[in-house]
Order: sequence, then structure tokens, then C-alpha cells
Amino acid sequence: MLRAITLRRLVAHTPRSISYCRHLGTLVIAEHEGGSLTGTSLSSIEASSKFLCKDNSLSLLLAGTGPSLQEAATKAASCHPSISQVLVADSDRFKHSLAEPWAKLIHLVQQKGDYSHIVAASGSFGKNILPRAAALLDVSPITDVIEISEPRTFVRPIYAGNALCTIRYTGSNPCMLTIRSTSFPVSASSDSKTNAAPIHQVDLSSLGEEGTSRHVKQTTQESERPDLGSARVVITGGRALKSAENFKMIEELAEKLGAAVGATRAAVDAGYVPNELQVGQTGKIVAPELYMAFGVSGAIQHIAGMRDSKVIVAVNKDADAPIFQIADYGLVGDLFQIIPDLLQKLPDKK
Repeated sequence: MLRAITLRRLVAHTPRSISYCRHLGTLVIAEHEGGSLTGTSLSSIEASSKFLCKDNSLSLLLAGTGPSLQEAATKAASCHPSISQVLVADSDRFKHSLAEPWAKLIHLVQQKGDYSHIVAASGSFGKNILPRAAALLDVSPITDVIEISEPRTFVRPIYAGNALCTIRYTGSNPCMLTIRSTSFPVSASSDSKTNAAPIHQVDLSSLGEEGTSRHVKQTTQESERPDLGSARVVITGGRALKSAENFKMIEELAEKLGAAVGATRAAVDAGYVPNELQVGQTGKIVAPELYMAFGVSGAIQHIAGMRDSKVIVAVNKDADAPIFQIADYGLVGDLFQIIPDLLQKLPDKK
């Protein structure tokens, strides 16, 4: 009886957090472009370092083919002090970011590594791959995480960003999540480290057959403007611009300010600009230092994609437009008069 009581006391006083720290570590699914990690992948690494325990490790998974993959792996090995190893999957299967081979790769790496967490950025890359990988691993993913309270407690927005939900993951390993990169900015002190982490090749002999999906083509719009997802300044136009020809005023203003161009869903649906410029719940989530909205009414779906911007400036002829409720600065007026005045007074970008 005394032995049973002693054992019960030991179990009762065992800290719950120990179960989080005994696992091998965290796996970050990284995306690379032009021989370097993307900014969203760096944010994923920054977020993952928040819940690393003392004895845990952080592994980075890269896949692709050719010299650019090896160059990205070399740079990634020294880009953050938390990285303990870089895993590289070099195969023509990963030349394009198709969900089927990537999901099989994550399943294969998880079987060998037994990670407690698998993290990816909440962009088109992560949203495409992680759900399929979670299905193979028979776990439920948590999406759009904006805050990490504990190793298995997360905060994510719901109702188009109008409410925040705290979620505690109680399922089996791995805990899979996508993070909003705008909520985890990369700190200047985390840019690099002295000693590079080791780089290991992933054995793909047991990856299995190729899937049924095939890459057809990829089209991109060449532009000297900064990327919409990472730009410091974003200028967005809405349906009030009335035509694709008038939308060129937004593009001209963006050229003068060195800004990225965004658009509301209404403007995209009307054919003013391509859909990769859409900002909002069903488009891109941005959080620039300056967000300027011209002719944007402020629909709840659009606000969900830009409400984290540091400074918001709104121009609309409707004084009761919802956009003014979240704007730091607002101007009621006709954008067809205001934008030409700005173009005339602003100096050309040097």
C-alpha cells in the first residue's frame, strides 16, 4: 500500500510540460527561391524557435533539384542559431511544388525523425502541402497561427479576423501547424550564426511511386516592384477605380513610392488586375509599415488581410466607409482628383 501511495505521489507531481520537451524536435518545411530561403520560411523558423525546449532540435527540410537547391541549403545552414540540421531532398519530383510528392516526403521524414512539431508558413505553398501530409500522418493540422502561448497552445483568428481563438492541441504527434509570417517577423539578431548546421541528404528510395497530378505551366508577372507579401509599403485600389485603365494610376503611384500594388477582391473579379494581387481573407495577408487604400470600402474579408499593417491610410469619397474605422489617417474625397495631385507633387523614385 505504501508503495502504491508513493507511486501515486510521483505521478501527481510530474510536471505536464516534461512531455513536451522529451520529443526529438521540430521540423520546418521551407521554401526556397533563387538559391535562398523565402522570407516566409525565415518567419517559420523564427516561430518554431519560440517553443523549442532545451534538449530539442530544429530541422529544416528543403526539396527541389539543381544547383539552386544546394545553394539554398548552404545558406540555410547558417541563417538562424536554432537550426541543428538541414535535410535536403534532391529529386526531379520536387522541381515543382506539387502536394503529392511533398506530402509523401514529409511522411517519410516524420517516420524517420519522429518530430513533435511540423511547421510551415501559411501561404499557397504551406496551404497546398500540409493538409495532405496531415492526412497521411492521421493528425489534424492547426492553421493560421498568429501566437504561440505554449508548445501545444496556439492563437489563431476566426470570423475573418474579428475574434481570436485559443487552441490546445491534444492529439498525437506530430502537431502540425501553419503560421502567419506577418505575426513572426525575423529579428535582426537571428539573421546568421557562426557555425553552420550539418546538411544531410534524405534517402528517397522508399518514397514510392509518383502521384497522378502533373505540373502544366507556371506564369509570373515580371515587375520591378517589391513582392506584395513582404513589401514595406503597399498601395491598394478598389472597385471605385471603375476600370483597368484607371487602375494604372495606382501602379504609377506605387512606382513613385517604391511600393507593391494590391487590390480588393471586387477589383480582381472585375478584371482590373490579376488575382495574385488580391489582398484579403481569400488573397494575401500583408502587414506592411504603410498601407494606403484608395477607393476601398473596407469589407470584412479585405480587412482580414491587412489589419495588422503598422500605419493605414484610407482615401474614399464615402465618409461612412468601414475602412475609416481602422485607418490611422483618412481623407474623404474623390480619388480621381487626389491621386493625380499626389503624382504631380511626389518626386520620381531615384
